[in-house]
Amino acid sequence: MPVKKYFLVFAFCAVSVIALLYGVSPRWFAATFLGAQEMDLDFAHILRAVAGLYLALGCFWLYAAFDRRYTNAAVLTTALFSGGLVAGRIVSLITDGRPAPLLLLYAAMELTLVPLAIWVFRRPD
Repeated sequence: MPVKKYFLVFAFCAVSVIALLYGVSPRWFAATFLGAQEMDLDFAHILRAVAGLYLALGCFWLYAAFDRRYTNAAVLTTALFSGGLVAGRIVSLITDGRPAPLLLLYAAMELTLVPLAIWVFRRPD
């Protein structure tokens, strides 16, 4: 159980930092990390919605780290969450071209997390 617990706590911390970067100040995030000096209201709205989704899942992962009834489901959702994100990023890379370096870093992290989460999921309780 400790491996799954530590994995979920780590996942919570990582996704919370990313969510707060997106959500607290979308304009600052876009200017600082994406090179976008102008941001329209709709893009800011999308970033804050994504931040809320990340925080909701992160809170579930943290809760599940301490409640054995949900631990396996939470670990599985980290794989699904990361897999879905990286799949979308790969499609965008192919169809839209190379994004900002930070987004490539996110893609690498997500791609690494999928097999790691599956390995953790398959570990015995």
